[in-house]
Amino acid sequence: MTAAAVNDIEFRSVSKRYGEVLAVSGIDVAVPKGAFVALLGPSGCGKTTCLRMIGGFEQPSEGTVLIDGQPMNGVPPYRRPVNMVFQHYALFPHLDVEANVSYGLRQRRPRIERREVAKRTAQALELVRLGGFAKRRVHEMSGGQQQRVALARAIVNRPAVLLLDEPLAALDRKLRTAMQIELQSLQRELGITFLLVTHDQEEALSMSDYVCVMNAGQIVQMAPPQEVYDRPRTLFVADFVGKTNRLSGTVEAGGTTLRLGDGRALPVVAQTPGAVTAVLRPEAIRLDRGECSERMDALGGTVTHRIFLGNAVEYAVAIDGLGEMLVTADRSAARDPAEPGERVNLSFKPESLLVFPA
Repeated sequence: MTAAAVNDIEFRSVSKRYGEVLAVSGIDVAVPKGAFVALLGPSGCGKTTCLRMIGGFEQPSEGTVLIDGQPMNGVPPYRRPVNMVFQHYALFPHLDVEANVSYGLRQRRPRIERREVAKRTAQALELVRLGGFAKRRVHEMSGGQQQRVALARAIVNRPAVLLLDEPLAALDRKLRTAMQIELQSLQRELGITFLLVTHDQEEALSMSDYVCVMNAGQIVQMAPPQEVYDRPRTLFVADFVGKTNRLSGTVEAGGTTLRLGDGRALPVVAQTPGAVTAVLRPEAIRLDRGECSERMDALGGTVTHRIFLGNAVEYAVAIDGLGEMLVTADRSAARDPAEPGERVNLSFKPESLLVFPA
């Protein structure tokens, strides 16, 4: 089977320089056909530069960008089977919804018949649930509706790849959640590849088939969302995706004991002996009220803050000799929540500790 048969997008040793600045450094990656992929990372990590190289708005300094197996270096944006939804939508304010959506079709050469343009425009509006809004002016619509107009305009040309540059950033939280569900449904219905750029971890984890974590111009890990969260490849990924508690220490000979800086010992699943940083997710910790037990996997401390999150309760607990740790307790398990100033006992399973070389 050829690469073109299984991948919509490929980067082969792609780098991008802006003067002395190396924005993207030697990336090799393949995006499967029909996948929903989220590019996730801090500001300046290179994710938007990658998106713009796929769209043709930037050209790689080195390497090759391929779409459906065809090299795209030097090919202008309008000749690529790609459309892009920008963060601020870039709609034409002087045109109504129908004219905005059909604009790309009307620029095609050879020309498409008017009847076909009208038919495809209507179909695109129905897909984004704006069937009755064809004659509405853009400025008369809400942020969520404008976002759907931008989506309709992008999909009406039937691209092989749809690029989304933080399209939900301007929406409020409730509307953003609703649009996340709509984007997932739309992607499944169309069956085309979606590539989403975001710095929002929750958005990336909840929407995508694959999360591609970037840092300093490189791809650190690309995997399904659950794998990225549960089995991060590096300490950076563990820290960036989700909340973490850090513990520094040394894995002793035998590989099943982590000796912390204060001399305390914690059990770990077999590791290579040496200096390490261990990461513990807040939700992997069990909080019990009362003094610390003598168990090896238990830590005693004092609650300093309690934060109500609706479906959960988050505690900040000062651990004797180690500093502060975050603990997230499910609402059903926290009907009698601990109070600030109260002594508590924290415990966890050894497999919950994610261990990385120091």
